[in-house]
Amino acid sequence: MSESTAAARLDLGRVGIWSTSVRFSPEGADAAKELEQLGFRTVWVPGGVDAGVIETLDQLLDQTATLKLATGIINIWKHEPAELAAWWHGEAPERQERLFLGLGVSHGPLIGEAWEKPLAKMRGFLDGLDAAGMPRDRLCLAALGPKMLELAAARTAGAHPYMVTARHTAFARKTMGPDALLAPEQGVVLESDPARAREIARGFVSHYARLPNYANSWRREGFSDAEIESLADRLIDALIAWGDVDAIRARVDEHFAGGADHVCLQVIGAGGLRPDIEQDRQAWRKLAGLMG
Repeated sequence: MSESTAAARLDLGRVGIWSTSVRFSPEGADAAKELEQLGFRTVWVPGGVDAGVIETLDQLLDQTATLKLATGIINIWKHEPAELAAWWHGEAPERQERLFLGLGVSHGPLIGEAWEKPLAKMRGFLDGLDAAGMPRDRLCLAALGPKMLELAAARTAGAHPYMVTARHTAFARKTMGPDALLAPEQGVVLESDPARAREIARGFVSHYARLPNYANSWRREGFSDAEIESLADRLIDALIAWGDVDAIRARVDEHFAGGADHVCLQVIGAGGLRPDIEQDRQAWRKLAGLMG
């Protein structure tokens, strides 16, 4: 499928890196410099757990020259639209060109009593950004279901689905139409032994399986409650690409066949959610060949 209109404007590159370690490791800025040297155009960093991602973006902008920095995500429960837009407008134009902000509603179990209906909350946040003059083409939404995907296409550059399959990518493209950006995250385990690879993947996916947004998304794809509860091989293999670099390439190609514009790869190791920057850097050097 040809590149979408939004993707052509943003020029994120074919393959990017999604990294917890760039965000949270003391060596994160040095790692971002290496990613830039390896030729990656875009790095995605998480912001769902706190309100500190804006500070991280400024630090990474200072330490790199051309690397584009995207968020996966800015948690809209932890920021105000006016505050986010004011920060954006305070950045120099050349720095704004390197920023792409993914917004997300997080998850009810993590937000607690303050939780509201996610679509209404997101619409209200986008209304606030519009009122503050934030350009829509520098935003995307962490969207899984059809209504959030439609909102992403209507009110932002597009969508950044997380913890999804290549089949979901095809569904998202059909839902959003041809012009919106589609930039799915893809977890990868560089391990060719099936039992070991799935063990590593399960340790990572188990955290997300407890969150209703993800479980509901997998149910929409036809995975049963039993498969989700047990983290069955079929679910793990669909969510996480494992094997050598050629196996990862094949999964990336599936996303592009389904309509993706950009795929951001998240390296998963034995530590699960705990960042291991040396492990990640070794993997990135292997994955750099996927950019062409």
